[in-house]
Parts: sequence; C-alpha cells; structure tokens
Amino acid sequence: MTFCHRLFWVFCLVVLLAGMVSVPLAAQNPASPPAPAPTVSAAPVQAAPQQAYTLPPDKLARAIAISRIRNILNLAGSIWGIVFLWLLLAFGAWQGIERWTQRISSRRWLQGIVFFAAYLIIIAAVGLPLDWLGEHYERSYGISVQGWGSWLGDDAKSLGLTLLFGVPVLLLFNWIVRRWPRRYWLGIWMITLPILVFSLLILPLFVPLFYQQEPLQKNHAALVAKIDAVVARTGINIPPSRMYLMKASAKYTGINAFVAGLGPTKRYVMWDTATDQMPDDQVLFVFGHESGHYVLHHIPKELAGNAAGLFFVLWVCAAFAAWMVKRYGSKWGAPDLASRTGFVVLLFAISIANFLTEPAGSAFSRYFEHQADVYGQEAIHGIVADPEKTAVAAFNKLGESWLVDPNPNPLIVFWLYGHPSTQHRAEFAAHYDPWANGGHGEFFKQ
Repeated sequence: MTFCHRLFWVFCLVVLLAGMVSVPLAAQNPASPPAPAPTVSAAPVQAAPQQAYTLPPDKLARAIAISRIRNILNLAGSIWGIVFLWLLLAFGAWQGIERWTQRISSRRWLQGIVFFAAYLIIIAAVGLPLDWLGEHYERSYGISVQGWGSWLGDDAKSLGLTLLFGVPVLLLFNWIVRRWPRRYWLGIWMITLPILVFSLLILPLFVPLFYQQEPLQKNHAALVAKIDAVVARTGINIPPSRMYLMKASAKYTGINAFVAGLGPTKRYVMWDTATDQMPDDQVLFVFGHESGHYVLHHIPKELAGNAAGLFFVLWVCAAFAAWMVKRYGSKWGAPDLASRTGFVVLLFAISIANFLTEPAGSAFSRYFEHQADVYGQEAIHGIVADPEKTAVAAFNKLGESWLVDPNPNPLIVFWLYGHPSTQHRAEFAAHYDPWANGGHGEFFKQ
C-alpha cells in the first residue's frame, strides 16, 4: 500500500467513505493481462505501430503478473470487507460486542467509545492479511523495499490515527441517528462536508509520521529555480518554502509526486525517487501536472462532486438499512438503526454502495487527471525543448518504475482506474501539439 493510499485511508474511514482514493500523478493503476496473441497467418501483415508506452520483454512479463495480482487483491479486498461485515451481523457478533460494552460501563458515551474502537480495530485486522499479501508481492517484484518492521509500524500509526479521529466521528454520527431517526442521513451528510474539508486541510501535517521530508531547495536548488519558471507561468501560489522532497526511496522504488493541503497547508511534494530517476525536464512536467489540480480547481470540484454523490448515496443507504433492520433486525440483534448494531447495518449498506459506485468515482477522477495531463504539457511549452517527448518519456519512466501493464483490460480501467491508463496518457501526449500551425493550448493561449 503506497503512502497516499495508507494515509488517506485513515480519513476515508473517518468520513465513512472507505473507497480507493486516487494517488496523484504516479498512480499505481492496476492492470490486467493483455489480450491473447493473434493467431499466425501465412499472409503478410503490416507491423503494428509502436506504442507510446512500452516495456522491455522481461519487465512486460513481470508487469502483467503483478498487475493481475493487484487486480485480484483489490477486488477481493472490497468484496471480502462486505462479506465479513455481513458474516459478523449474521452470526450476532456485533450484538455480542454491544452487550459486552454495556457490561463494561453504564455510561452510553463510554460504551460507544469501546464499541467503535473495537469496530475499527476489527475492520483493520480483517484487511491485514490481504494487505500483507499485497506488500509481499510488491517486495517480490522489487517495487517495495520497506522492511516488515517498518511496514507494521506504518500500519500501527494508521490504526492509531483512525482511532483518534474515527471513534469521535462515528460517535457523532450514531448520535445523529438517535437524535433524528427519520432524517438522520441528511444530518450526517451535512456534517460530513466540513469533515472532508478539514481532512484535506490537515492531511499534509501527518506526512512526517510516515516519511522523512526536507525542503526541496535544500539539495535541489537548481531544480527549484527551474520550477519557479513553471510557477510564474501558472500563477500558482506555491513558493519554494512549500516545496518538499519526500524520502520515499527508503520504502519504494516507484516514482511519484503530489500536491496536498488547502490554504496554509497547501504544498507540492516530490518523491526522491523522481528526482533521482528523472531528468529536470520531466520533473517540470510532473510539477505542471500537479499545479493543474490547483489551478483548475479540481479539489473544490471533487469536493462538490463527492458531496452531491454522497447526498444520494446516504439517502439510498438509509432506506436500504431500514429495510434490512426490519427484515433481519431480530436475527442480527439490531432492533433499530439507533442501536450500535443497527448503526453497523448502516455502515454495511454504505460499504455496498461504495463498491457499486466505485466506477463513477473512478471516471470522475480520470477526467480530472486527463485535464491535469493536458495542463502540465501546456505549462512546460516554451520552457522545455519538446513538451511531447518530455511527457511521453515521463509516463514511460513512471510506468516502468511501478511495473504498469501497457495493455490493461478496459473493464478493469472502467472499475478501478483513478487515472487514464498509462498507455492512453502516453499516446495522447505523443500527439498533443496544439501549437502547430500557430495554434494555442486549451489552458494557455500564448
């Protein structure tokens, strides 16, 4: 699990949005095996055009294999999480935990703290074997170089943050269900919005718990000077003091970069694997891409889109959860949704909705990422010698570092990819030249 997955997962749990959050530019897009090879024909055939993103034969075979593993673990993890919640409901485990908390204390708020802490710990524990298996394969294929002690330490930190933020939020949501039993979903929706904004604001503050950071200009002053040229062109308010180098090479060989935060916490973070493996021109393209997310207001747009989607998801889940309590409540020990076990029924409904709506979220993210790709390529026009070749080379370097399959299954892309496939991104970059014949870009008119 990459840093961005691991850390943002904490906040996804906090706001009951336990979905895959897209990693910035260097997303480890899962990929499936390529289509079967065509049958051999005696008739002469034209050679297929060279793809923009390619891998050497040995790395291609490994990319196909690790992509298959990632896909299986990704889908299996989502399905297993839903099935596990259902099994514990069906066998009365949550009812038993609720009764146990009642024996511990007569104070309802203390019962709630213990119950929801147990809930979050159990959910984390049930996903640990698949997380471990995923890390095992990432290590086997040379993507992860993190020691097992450090990996377990990161999981412990994530769990600690989840408990710190998640338990109070779940207590609040459960109180809202008891306070407004008919319109509780609307109250949860309203309180979730500021929580989402707050999460985005404080997220960068927890990066040092997982990775060492230092100012980018400390050892890359020449690179920062070049980035300043892109900053001047984009007008983005990220001074050198908010540009950081993250020592990711202690844990991963893959390349990545991201922007994070809002207002006073807004910053640009480059992995040291990127500065070590990429020439400066490609780093400028990466920075241009990430700048696009801010300049094009992708964060508020994504918040607005998530808010709109969450409104309908909670409305549907409230009705579905009410039906389940009416139909199975007596067997599950959930007399109503206001009880602790009844509240788990609501979480169960939300987990199903999250899985079913994942393609919509992925499509939403892919659209923004494509816009950022276009913006990044336009932002370096006139600054680097050849924006098209620079972008294509950057995508090849990113894909090779993470062993991304050049030929992903379209269904996997539809369901899981938060970014366009690396092949699609490289192909687009190779042919994007709006400046030919005196034209101009979509976002930059000069």
